[in-house]
Amino acid sequence: MTAQTVAAPARRQRRFNLEMWGWAFMRLSGVLLVILIFGHLFINLMVGEGIHALDFAFIAGKFATPFWQWWDVLMLWLALIHGANGMRTIVNDYVTNSTARKVLIWALGLAAGLLILLGTLVVFTFDPCLGVTESSTLWDTCQAVANR
Repeated sequence: MTAQTVAAPARRQRRFNLEMWGWAFMRLSGVLLVILIFGHLFINLMVGEGIHALDFAFIAGKFATPFWQWWDVLMLWLALIHGANGMRTIVNDYVTNSTARKVLIWALGLAAGLLILLGTLVVFTFDPCLGVTESSTLWDTCQAVANR
């Protein structure tokens, strides 16, 4: 009697599945966006004087706090990536020409990346005293901050 050797079954190579991760991201970011957006709306429209308090000084006060800076940046990043991923899915579903599909997906990625970069710079480099002159209502406040 002789023993026969049985070849091991071929292993499937595990690859990064963009569609699966895109699907999971859409669900997770959707839930987080609902929380972030309703929190944003509640603070801006319901707390304190409500909508009557929304002015330049209110936004300047919010952006002076790292918590609200990160809140708004997270909302911006998630919304733009969520939207770009949704548009990527639509392009993949409906654009049949592979060259046009690649161009559109690259354009979506570049547009989302540029908007994320610009929005992040605005939030973290916001200076309410930039360009304030003596005739402005913010002059005294900016002078007090500068003299600290």
